[in-house]
Amino acid sequence: MDGAVVVVTGGARGIGAKTAELFSASGATVWIGDVDADVAGATASRIPRCRSARLDVTQRPSWDRFVSDVVETSGPIDILVNNAGVMPLGAFDAEPESTTDLILDVNVRGVLNGMRTVIPAMVARGRGHVVNVASMAGMIPIPGMVTYNASKFAALGASLAARREYAGTGVTVSAVLPAAVRTELTAGVPLGNGLPTVDPEDVARAILKTVRTRAARTSVPGWVAPGWALVDALVPEKLQCAVRDRINDRRALTEVDAQGRSAYRERLVRQSKAHAAQAGSEVAP
Repeated sequence: MDGAVVVVTGGARGIGAKTAELFSASGATVWIGDVDADVAGATASRIPRCRSARLDVTQRPSWDRFVSDVVETSGPIDILVNNAGVMPLGAFDAEPESTTDLILDVNVRGVLNGMRTVIPAMVARGRGHVVNVASMAGMIPIPGMVTYNASKFAALGASLAARREYAGTGVTVSAVLPAAVRTELTAGVPLGNGLPTVDPEDVARAILKTVRTRAARTSVPGWVAPGWALVDALVPEKLQCAVRDRINDRRALTEVDAQGRSAYRERLVRQSKAHAAQAGSEVAP
């Protein structure tokens, strides 16, 4: 990792910030890209060999400017970690169109924009590594998260397809799928009770590990993805539903603490309005 140039999107907080810390501690030069430039700058100031710049992952021109700054200052990008993501919760039929747009544009278009901007230069150099942070929600459908599920299924599919498309070029693409993570994204959501839960540091270590393993898919904890694949293949749906009812897999609809989640929800509303205004679409009230 000594001398490697690493880009981490959504690195101002949570998983992204911990990932930036770990890569820096391993000797890399790290760039944090985040739409919250002030928070990203404060995070970068605490991490050795770390810089930050504003990046709206949903906009290709923003990617072009960000990558140009990175390359001009630090050199070619060796590793891209597409970590930026949003996770609104609630009933699907009550979800504002602006929220749907935000989820899909950040969680899917953001990943595609990042790969499309960075991978060509990696291919030209004959080496590079991309890590797309998806979610176990990209394998396990969960009530109250319909659009988020859709976005993470898409992120996983895009990762696996891009991995195959660029096979033999020296560029690898890996997907990391965390279970529930103790970050602001899960604020107000009751965790535990049959739901595997991890810390941001656990996910960051899994991301760093892919630099060595180049695994196609890594879940956090490691047993969750293969375990779910086995359950989904062998256990009848009725039995699956009975177990999921027992652990209340509808808690994103029925048990969210509105007060505990209010700060994150307010930030999502602001981001959704700004995104809709930039896209020229009407914001739902």
